[in-house]
Amino acid sequence: MAKILFIGDVVGKPGRKILREVLPQWKEKYQPDAVIVNVENLAHGKGVTPSTLADIDSLGIDCFTSGNHIFNKHQLSTECFEKYTKLIRPDNFGTQYPGFGYYRFSAAGRQFLAINLNGQVFMDHQFEGSISNPFFAVDKILEQQAQKGDIILVDFHAEATSEKVAMGYYLDGRVSFLTGTHTHVPTADARILAKGTGYITDTGMTGALNAVLGTKKENALKKFLEQGKFVNELEEEGQLQINGVLVEIDDNQKAIKIEKLYQEI
Repeated sequence: MAKILFIGDVVGKPGRKILREVLPQWKEKYQPDAVIVNVENLAHGKGVTPSTLADIDSLGIDCFTSGNHIFNKHQLSTECFEKYTKLIRPDNFGTQYPGFGYYRFSAAGRQFLAINLNGQVFMDHQFEGSISNPFFAVDKILEQQAQKGDIILVDFHAEATSEKVAMGYYLDGRVSFLTGTHTHVPTADARILAKGTGYITDTGMTGALNAVLGTKKENALKKFLEQGKFVNELEEEGQLQINGVLVEIDDNQKAIKIEKLYQEI
């Protein structure tokens, strides 16, 4: 048996702060064999930088997944892909971008294959480049990279719940665990699908609790109330939240237990 601990979108300095405090506690309590963290919002809410990745790298994280904002810090983001082979980006962004859409690593005597994909629905204005079909992309990765005995996990960074649910059924029995990310709101549907894939539509975010997806609620309200242009300013005061999922995988690479984790400080 193997345990996977996945942590949802870490948003800025508040997210890094609670991750540094709670992840060691969760590792001690749950004894996961592999830890995967989504870092697309790591550097002040959009993208990654060498300094922000270094801030959390000592926590013993096996793989960093990402999403549509991963390249928002431009050259600094590129430097991260050059330094951290365990940092991956959605495979269906195209080969003109640095990095890869999958990462293989070993832990506790088992082989793990982490895959990162991005949805297409409602994503037209959220990424500067083109996003190819994620269903075709994952087929190609599984055909070319999967090996017998692999524990395969997928971070599907997508806006539409319908696209995430469809991907879950598409990959049921072909991967060990699939989590959605991006919307920053945890869903209540953590379950094991019919053919043995652990699934949740969205793990949720890690960062400021009393905010709108990590940003100051006053700024978000201005936009909705048509009182001015939205300013993407992170909330850095007050309570913090961390969202995760713990999945147990048997020797046949099937999920046998999935548990939603949540904590505030």
